[in-house]
Amino acid sequence: MESERPAAKACPDCGQSVPVDPRFVTWCAACGWNVDPGAPEAPEGRLEAVRRRLARRHGEQLFAEGADGLARKDASSVLARALALLVHAVTLGLAVAGTAVLVSGIGTFSGWALGLLLLGTAVVLRPRFGSLSTTVEEPVLHRADAPQLFGLIDEVAAVVGTRGVDAVVIEADANASVSTYGIRQRRVLRLGLGLWEVLTPRQRVALLGHELGHYANGDTRHGAIVHNALRSLSLWVYFLSPTPNPTMTERFANYLMAVPRWAVYGVLVLLDQLTLRAAQRAEYLADEAAARAASTDAAVELMDKLLVVGSVSLELRRESVAAQTKSRGAGSRDEAERGLWDRLAERIGAVPEREYERLRRVAALRGHAVDSTHPPTHLRRRRLAEAAAHPASVRPTEDATAAIDAELAGSRSRVARRVIRDYAG
Repeated sequence: MESERPAAKACPDCGQSVPVDPRFVTWCAACGWNVDPGAPEAPEGRLEAVRRRLARRHGEQLFAEGADGLARKDASSVLARALALLVHAVTLGLAVAGTAVLVSGIGTFSGWALGLLLLGTAVVLRPRFGSLSTTVEEPVLHRADAPQLFGLIDEVAAVVGTRGVDAVVIEADANASVSTYGIRQRRVLRLGLGLWEVLTPRQRVALLGHELGHYANGDTRHGAIVHNALRSLSLWVYFLSPTPNPTMTERFANYLMAVPRWAVYGVLVLLDQLTLRAAQRAEYLADEAAARAASTDAAVELMDKLLVVGSVSLELRRESVAAQTKSRGAGSRDEAERGLWDRLAERIGAVPEREYERLRRVAALRGHAVDSTHPPTHLRRRRLAEAAAHPASVRPTEDATAAIDAELAGSRSRVARRVIRDYAG
């Protein structure tokens, strides 16, 4: 109906007629007026600011180099692995030295003290293989719990050239990630319902293809060697950090630790920087894996959805506030929990193409990225759109999608309960 069309106003800069929708920013597509009314978030700390600048530069360079840049592993990846091995060698050296001091210093207090100190430091800095750590409100699914979901994951994994995962952890956030745990390096997919529930079935396949693509492409930062070296160096920096409000003796110790502290910090920064370009490369390759699994169109659509994930957190908080403000009764909260994910999907699904276009322009202006390990989102989208199109290799049927939804029903309820209870604060 005519009365339902959004109002319009003249652009104050160029005079073009622009639609007005109170739910979204009013802006002009012709001249760009008000396309980005908000200021970008400032990075936390100087190091993070440097990382974001370097990440953007590496992402732009790899985009400009095209397929040739992604096809070869650069020297920085080799140097990163060598530096990581050197870090682990220092830890091993501490363990050997501690053992030698204990053996040679038997019977002396100073020998025992020094030996135990060296061994204790080596134990703290030793490589960790992680565990399947979760909270009570984060359901953990194994194959027997969700055979259809794991079947879909296995099918996508086969397309991108790797194996599936051993566990799936269900979270509330609009995010997804993969990691390993245990000595056997089992794989876990952390799946945020805030993202999963707003995606279409084929966009979900693209998401799985992207995450599993990190394993298929040998992502340096996902490897145990570099990951554990970064962790060890971070612990060194923590141990060597100056004591706050020091006494005279502590102030002297802070001065003595200044040189080793900055040396270790420098190695940490160097290892981090050496892996940044590899991280950008891995993200582009993971996007290609997403396109092979779900189709290029689905992978491009996923890029657009990533532009609105910030709204997901706001919507979840709004739902929590509304439920707790409306009534303190358990019945009201139960009702809010039952329809939470459907309402979220409906609201995100109602975002018009015009708003996506605005967000794409904002991403290009700001160099938006998911975080400092990802290339700019608009370049990821553009690279997918301009590359040779891939058809979908994995096509989930309606029955399979319904079966997966049924397997996730219990997890959806548990996570919704947590959102309604905790997100208002």
